[in-house]
Amino acid sequence: MADIVKQILAKPIQLADQVIKTTDEASSFKSECSELKSKTEKLVTLLRQAARASSDLYERPTRRIIDDTDQVLEKALALVHKCRAHGLVKRVFTIIPAAAFRKMAAQLENSIGDVSWLLRVSASADDRADEYLGLPPIAANEPILCLIWEQIAILSTGSLEDRSDAAASLVSLARDNDRYGKLIIEEGGVGPLLRLVKEGKLEGQENAARAIGLLGRDPESVQHMIIAGACNVFVKILKEGPMKVQAVVAWAVSELVAHHRNCQDLFAQHNIIRLLVSHLAFETVQEHSKYAITSKSLVAVVVASNNSNTNNNNNLNKANLVNVNDDDDPLNQSKISHPLGNKQPNKMHNVVTSTMAMNAQSKSQQNNHLKTNNNNNNNAAKQNDQVYQHHHHNNHSISGTITKGRELEDPATKAYMKAMAAKALWQLAKGNSAICRSITESRALLCFAVLLEKGSENVQYNSAMAVMEITAVAEKDADLRRAAFKPNSPACKAVVDQLLMIIEKAHSELLIPCIKAIGNLARTFRATETRMISPLVKLLDERETEVSREACLALAKFACSDNYLHLDHSKAIINAGGAKHLIQLAYFGEQIVQNPALVLLCYIAMHVPDSEELAEAKVLTVLEWASKQPHLIQQDEAVEELLQEAKSRLELYQSRGGSTGFH
Repeated sequence: MADIVKQILAKPIQLADQVIKTTDEASSFKSECSELKSKTEKLVTLLRQAARASSDLYERPTRRIIDDTDQVLEKALALVHKCRAHGLVKRVFTIIPAAAFRKMAAQLENSIGDVSWLLRVSASADDRADEYLGLPPIAANEPILCLIWEQIAILSTGSLEDRSDAAASLVSLARDNDRYGKLIIEEGGVGPLLRLVKEGKLEGQENAARAIGLLGRDPESVQHMIIAGACNVFVKILKEGPMKVQAVVAWAVSELVAHHRNCQDLFAQHNIIRLLVSHLAFETVQEHSKYAITSKSLVAVVVASNNSNTNNNNNLNKANLVNVNDDDDPLNQSKISHPLGNKQPNKMHNVVTSTMAMNAQSKSQQNNHLKTNNNNNNNAAKQNDQVYQHHHHNNHSISGTITKGRELEDPATKAYMKAMAAKALWQLAKGNSAICRSITESRALLCFAVLLEKGSENVQYNSAMAVMEITAVAEKDADLRRAAFKPNSPACKAVVDQLLMIIEKAHSELLIPCIKAIGNLARTFRATETRMISPLVKLLDERETEVSREACLALAKFACSDNYLHLDHSKAIINAGGAKHLIQLAYFGEQIVQNPALVLLCYIAMHVPDSEELAEAKVLTVLEWASKQPHLIQQDEAVEELLQEAKSRLELYQSRGGSTGFH
């Protein structure tokens, strides 16, 4: 950096020396040249001072200011060249307007002001004290740019308090205007902000993390921050930072991922998923051991290492390694407090407890074997105990996250942390099978189930959105669907219960994501599992068009031909009174709901053409009417084909003697 700045400064210093030398040789306009010489001497003094302080200079304004200074000095040199003696005739016919000297003097004065400001803004906090920097002359055309330069310079050299204030100023600028955010990135603000996230005090870290989140508004900007090391900084904070800062960092992760999907896997590679799940699970449910190397597991690793010379213990090593990687610590499962501090047992508590107990029972044999072998080796046991004590007293770690003191945080901070962790997981899960698999293999689904029931408003909404995105991926990924949403899985049952409870209440901003999530899971339900059909059918009569539309789309996933149980689900929709609602929506609904209602009606007519309810509702008449409506069929050929097939099935049934009343 210092060498680059010196190279930048070399040319204007040489030009200034030439101007000074040439003014001494002036034979005309001597007084004007003398004034230019005086200003140039002042300018070159500042330039040499800048060259000596090159290692401290802020490169971005240095380039802009020195480029302008370059141009001014070239013009000054050309002007004073005209004042040199070149013979009588040339002197007589050389006319230089007096205004040219006044203009040049003003330009040199502006360059002096610019370089002087550059030295002040690049000075350390102690040297600058509380001096008001003001705006340099170069700021006349773009004052915001110089304000950004000043704040970034303070971020680089100021005290922690000053750096915090500078980060807050950048937050305001980035929030106000997208272009200002671009300028902050282009002028080198990302690096100092990330350093402040790592090194600052609480308020400074929050301000800097918030600025990073606001700056990531497009893929190019996010990519710039990733290259600058945002992932490593975020991991460090999510592991051991103050909870308030961790919450802002989780929000920043959600913003960066939302604006640049390609960075999802990069964040996952830095283990941010496990850290976010850990925060979600804190005081909610106990995490999966995949995301927690517990004290006992750490002991198991040491035992495996100490006993590696015997055949019997070689077998134990393998068992211990499996225990570390795949199992939960049953000691930590023996007592599970009720989620979110409610001491009265309820259904959700039973689900969480039973799930933990299942894991504990399946592992007790391995852990008993581990205890026996530990007792047979006193030296190893002693070393294991030392490791355990060190781990217990120094790390206080769950899932690699420092947890000491987290329980003392105020409830609002804890709730905000969970909300932002859920939001980050929501954005990370979107369209990404690998990340969804990682999330569902942890305790995250149980966490979402608990938080949908007990969380604050923001926590509930972000949890619902996360579940919606995970189920959307599972709908297209059969392996993920079978692994994460087994019908007999307690976690799956808990999530479905909460989704249905919200749908049945039908008055919440959570309603639409929960409807979508249930629809995404349509293929996972058994033939006997029809309890979700009736609440969805009731929503077809909802006054809000968007809700009715989503209910149609969700039910269509139950009734479509791709669903193996389409016949059972179609009958359940009819039995719940769905036909009459669909006819109303197809006839009188807004255009955005007419098409989904017609598609669902077609599926039902195809699969249950012999239904008396459909006959009494005159569904065939509706389908015939719809086939003549261009706005319903011309936009999508698949809808037209589906409509024709549904009509054919109904007509075929009626031709066999069905008493439908249609002609």
